[in-house]
Amino acid sequence: MELRQLYYFVKVAKKEHVTQAAEELHVAQSAVSRQIHQLEEELGVKLFVQKGRNLQLTPVGALFLKRAEVILADLERAVIEIHEFLDPEKGEIRLGFPHSLGISLIPQVVAAFRKLHPNVKFRFKQGMYPTLIRDLTKGEIDLAFISPFPKEHEHVCGEVLLTEELYAILPPGHSLSAEKEIELKQLEQETFVLFSEGYSLRPIVWDACERAGFVPKIGFEGEETDTIRGLVAAGMGVSLLPEMALDYRGPLQPEKVKICNPSVTRTIGLIRRSNEKLPLVAKVFHGFLVRYFQDRQDR
Repeated sequence: MELRQLYYFVKVAKKEHVTQAAEELHVAQSAVSRQIHQLEEELGVKLFVQKGRNLQLTPVGALFLKRAEVILADLERAVIEIHEFLDPEKGEIRLGFPHSLGISLIPQVVAAFRKLHPNVKFRFKQGMYPTLIRDLTKGEIDLAFISPFPKEHEHVCGEVLLTEELYAILPPGHSLSAEKEIELKQLEQETFVLFSEGYSLRPIVWDACERAGFVPKIGFEGEETDTIRGLVAAGMGVSLLPEMALDYRGPLQPEKVKICNPSVTRTIGLIRRSNEKLPLVAKVFHGFLVRYFQDRQDR
């Protein structure tokens, strides 16, 4: 059994299509098919079955995929550790984060870190809350910013870096836009623009509305902070967003108003795998982040 066969197998399993897998691997389709066939012959089982134009994992194929991913992840970590041993300043940090932090926070902390460690590389993965947890536990990333911070989890641990306030955002010219602060109850009759199911900010906003005594009427849903902000600015409804998501300045901007009752916040944490040492360069970055956010709180 060759490592190439495992790489090809995992890629086909993810894509469910030989042609798409071959394109992403930059090899001929026939080469991928040949390696999968040889792997199946060596194992003595069928790993895939045809389903329309796609390939579907057999039950034994799904079992083999879990093991193959662990093997490849361990191999990748071993290569990274060797490179770090030779020169920790030229290592790679595999970092995950939600979309809402990609506007300003991630660029800021990465830029600050690279001033001290200019040769360190980053590999980024954006995702929703469950995706980040999954990618971390499977070893695809080493650290992840996450919101809200998980209180208890069997496979991950970490620390809260900051607690951020959410603001009401209103269309320009809204009757409440000139107020210094409002109660969330004052938006009861409004149409809300919310994140889609699975995004961590959605339940935060939903729970806040329920605490204020009403269930939000959803008019539109989106998957990006820019989308939510833009729809509100275009007059499609109101919403709640964290302050750092409102740093962007463009031609179409919503109004931002503080909410005094109830207080609406989100925690932002940094997580890693439990009972496992971080790669050296990721450990250096972890220490930098803890100090970075501590300094922000002390100002």
